[in-house]
Amino acid sequence: MNRTTEIISALIEQKRDAFIRVSDKIWETPEIYFEEHRSAEYLCQALAAEGFEVEKGIAGLGTGFVASFGSGKPVVAILGEYDALAGLSQKKGAINHEPIVTDGHGHGCGHNLLGAGALAAAVGIKDYMEKTGLQGTVRYYGCPAEEAGSGKAYLARAGVFADVDFALSWHPATAPSIMNISSLANYSVRFQFHGKSAHAAAAPHLGRSALDAVELMNVGVNYMREHMIPEARVHYAITNTGGISPNVVQPFAEVVYLIRAPKKQQVKELYARVYDIARGAALMTGTTMEAVFEGTASDLVPNTVLAKLMHKNLVEVGVPTYDEADQQYAQQIQATLSAEDMRASLFGLDRETAKQLKDKAIADVIGPLSTHEFTLAGSTDVGDVSWQVPTMQCMTTCWALGTPFHTWQVVSQGAMPIAHKGMLQAGKVMAATAIEAMENPTWIEQAKAELQERLEGEEYFSLIPDDVQPPQKA
Repeated sequence: MNRTTEIISALIEQKRDAFIRVSDKIWETPEIYFEEHRSAEYLCQALAAEGFEVEKGIAGLGTGFVASFGSGKPVVAILGEYDALAGLSQKKGAINHEPIVTDGHGHGCGHNLLGAGALAAAVGIKDYMEKTGLQGTVRYYGCPAEEAGSGKAYLARAGVFADVDFALSWHPATAPSIMNISSLANYSVRFQFHGKSAHAAAAPHLGRSALDAVELMNVGVNYMREHMIPEARVHYAITNTGGISPNVVQPFAEVVYLIRAPKKQQVKELYARVYDIARGAALMTGTTMEAVFEGTASDLVPNTVLAKLMHKNLVEVGVPTYDEADQQYAQQIQATLSAEDMRASLFGLDRETAKQLKDKAIADVIGPLSTHEFTLAGSTDVGDVSWQVPTMQCMTTCWALGTPFHTWQVVSQGAMPIAHKGMLQAGKVMAATAIEAMENPTWIEQAKAELQERLEGEEYFSLIPDDVQPPQKA
């Protein structure tokens, strides 16, 4: 380790128990998108206790906040998330599917760790500034609803990153790496059809079936798939079929669509086609259609300058030490996974690193920084931030190798020692990266220049409709 990394690691280790407590409290009280009131409050209280000035309700988000320390330039944004997923309740440390609450929520993507790891980074930067006299501003952005609702898209639209020089984040994973990749832009919308009920046998001619409209829309979109770019993705779920009585013409039905494409302009155009298909389905069935916005995310803009700096610090910090209990638990989790899960976990790693990890339960090898920028077949609202300021993320080992995201296995591991070690490692990497950039502004200048080069003069625009305001949930 270099001197800066040693100082940062020591500062974060001094408060490790406090960071773990916050992570575990969020894990114990899982809250889904725009309902993360307790989770946000845990983080706000911890930041306020550390001397940060906390502003709640930013950009009209009831569970969004920003906490600031310091003044002047440079300004670094640390992005934190804390929303859970529905239907993934699970007992801590269990090696079988054991929900705590049937159909309850659970942190199936590790955002309890993400939020607390970002907290560790922000506090570590603050402590370093106080210790060394380093000037600048560190901000923790509390970003709700990453899984559904895209809180960062609202934050970006509101301009809260306007004076930020660069942004850092991370994500729990099954192996350490740097996310110098792109992602799919997306657009999520509910299509609600309103018809007219009638007796399906005695007077079917008097009815207008909303369920027919949903089915016809789905057929139309499925025919469209042949005529869209192969990198695009369109998924749907029928969330309301209008009832369970076949002898009643269904007066209401709803289908939710998630539309993805490599570029935000592409997803905007694809959504317009899906919308027209929905209009056509309504015309064919004599129903009316309403489109209700759900969420959106821009594609992620890579930044090689920040990726190189973050990878350098990932190597400097190194991997945690795992004891026999960690290894045994990871092996038990691996026993619940398929061979396909294991193969998928090595995707994106270089051949030599994948070879070293092939038979391991815990990924404890840091590979070289990849020179191949691929597009993640998923989406993140970090993309909206990356269009406005240079942004980079790292990943650290928090789960047994092979663990798929959004599963009960992730929830089970989310409050265990392996997860805590990966969370603290991420906090150290982000803090060390931020401090090195703050002490050497050339990194920031080069990162900003790269961002402008990648955007090729294209300005950021929000995919959120102008008339849509953030949801307010109790």
